[in-house]
Amino acid sequence: MADKVTIATVAAHANVSRQTVSNVLNTPHLVREETRERVREAIAVLGYRANQAARLMRTGRSHLLAVRIEPTRDGINGSVLDRFLHGLTEAAAPAGYRILLYAAADDQAEIATYDDLLATYELDGFVLTSTHHGDVRTSWLAERGVPFVTFGRPWGRLGADARTEPAALSGAAGSHPWVDVDNAAGTAAATRHLLDAGHRRIGFIGWPEGSGVGDERRAGWAATAGADLPELARATVDGVAEGEAAAHDLLSISDPPTALVCASDSLAAGAYGVAPPGVAVTGFDDTAVARVLGLTSVAQPLAEAAARCVDLLAGVLDGGAAPHPVLLPPSLVIRQSA
Repeated sequence: MADKVTIATVAAHANVSRQTVSNVLNTPHLVREETRERVREAIAVLGYRANQAARLMRTGRSHLLAVRIEPTRDGINGSVLDRFLHGLTEAAAPAGYRILLYAAADDQAEIATYDDLLATYELDGFVLTSTHHGDVRTSWLAERGVPFVTFGRPWGRLGADARTEPAALSGAAGSHPWVDVDNAAGTAAATRHLLDAGHRRIGFIGWPEGSGVGDERRAGWAATAGADLPELARATVDGVAEGEAAAHDLLSISDPPTALVCASDSLAAGAYGVAPPGVAVTGFDDTAVARVLGLTSVAQPLAEAAARCVDLLAGVLDGGAAPHPVLLPPSLVIRQSA
């Protein structure tokens, strides 16, 4: 049996890099005409996936999108992005796209994976998750003209703009299409629910400062509770044991809160385990654990977020106008804990 012809085989025959072959197949406008012709001749001579290659050169589209599988975490909040991936796959199929999954431990490992994937597969674009301050992944892709959309807004200057006027980002320099959930609105809704129930000293358990999502969730609590009082807030890494310790600390102060708003269901599960009767607890993400424990929690519209990501990226690939960012409202699911 003849050896399988790959992009590497074509690259060696045309005396170019694998990335150049990938560019000819996916983004031919980035490659000089002379080089494009040499690569196309190599494809024809070697018979490299003749039908697929011909279709790609004709349409410039593979209808293949790549997205990362998140690293394993505590099994509670890690399920959130698992649900997003299910929604993404379900939304992509009717639109004519397939999803390619990959793993990476951090930003630099993910960028290395981009480089490898672009040299090996004919990708149309990427869906990025877990955006954060100093996120270098978006600039890497943008500098190379690779289409992408993010589930999560760009943080920093652009992220600050997005909190108040998301549509203003659509024409901003360095902007890109994104979909996010209004995290501040979620904790604000939980806090209002507790105020309506008669609570006046409402504590907050969240993550250390500097997390875009975590800071937004704290901001929603602070603005609605009326004051961001240091004695009523605790910051810790995510986890059930950490939530338990933070709640125990808050409930031990001289004038303790009568309710706790938590930035995640993991923290809320820990807090709920040590909260005495009468102390209300709310979580965030409405995970299966929240449902089992009876935790009031903020639910993210993950299926809608996934569908909007597909819509925005498809719009970019179709050459439409710069898409407006999408900021989706969450909803509060009320249960026995609050």
